Amino acid sequence: MEKVVIRDSISDLGTPSLEGYLVHALCTAGSMEFDFNGLRRVLRAGDVMIVRREWLVTDMRPTDDFRVTVIYVDAGYVEGCTPQTNYGIKGQMALYINPVMNLTAAQYELCRRDFDAVIFRHGARESMFYEEGLRCALQQMIVDFYDFHAQLYGDCAVSTRQASLLSGFFSMLESGAYRRTRDVTHYASELCVTPKYLSEVCKKVSGHGANFWINRYTLIDLSRCLRDRSLTFSQVADLFNFSSPAYFSRYVLNYLGMSPSQYRG
Repeated sequence: MEKVVIRDSISDLGTPSLEGYLVHALCTAGSMEFDFNGLRRVLRAGDVMIVRREWLVTDMRPTDDFRVTVIYVDAGYVEGCTPQTNYGIKGQMALYINPVMNLTAAQYELCRRDFDAVIFRHGARESMFYEEGLRCALQQMIVDFYDFHAQLYGDCAVSTRQASLLSGFFSMLESGAYRRTRDVTHYASELCVTPKYLSEVCKKVSGHGANFWINRYTLIDLSRCLRDRSLTFSQVADLFNFSSPAYFSRYVLNYLGMSPSQYRG
């Protein structure tokens, strides 16, 4: 499969062939409602949506006049195109809360040109420097995404040490460590810092402490498992290393607002 895939439809999102790709969708007309991690969101004309985990997007309902350009980029490939800046960690955290950025008219025009440049470079296979040209176009698009985010939501200085710490923290969460433990102390110990410092850095950069992010990752995965009727509640509880069925039920009730059976419906 190609490292970069261009589509003029969002219908491929979540299909097995594009699993593990980062999704960059620029809405050019109409709108689309969808669920993102249990919350209803809307992608409107002039907005851009960036999704790191395609399975977080469900129940997509586009209007009849909905038009979109989508650039799928392999997660590993995009890492090589990402600028060497610490800002990316803040953007990454924000996108797990809301993947849609409402652009100004000027930002939309710049974003459209970035998409056009990536599409052009993606098709310029006769170039002796095809790979380099495509990577440069992707990097410029990512830089502009950072700038849009900073202008829309405010900048926040992230030191190299803080970025390294949060990168390690999120790598652990991405690897599924939350299934084994949801104790901040464990993560802090693995990262050689105190729980207080880890939470303070998370709070400074994202507005939320370490516990929020541990539970965020847990609930995204847990909700998906609860909807999977091939798994019994006992299997789900074991999968997430809950000490007892009663504790599992209390956790679900506390964070999802209903019992496991009610959530599954």
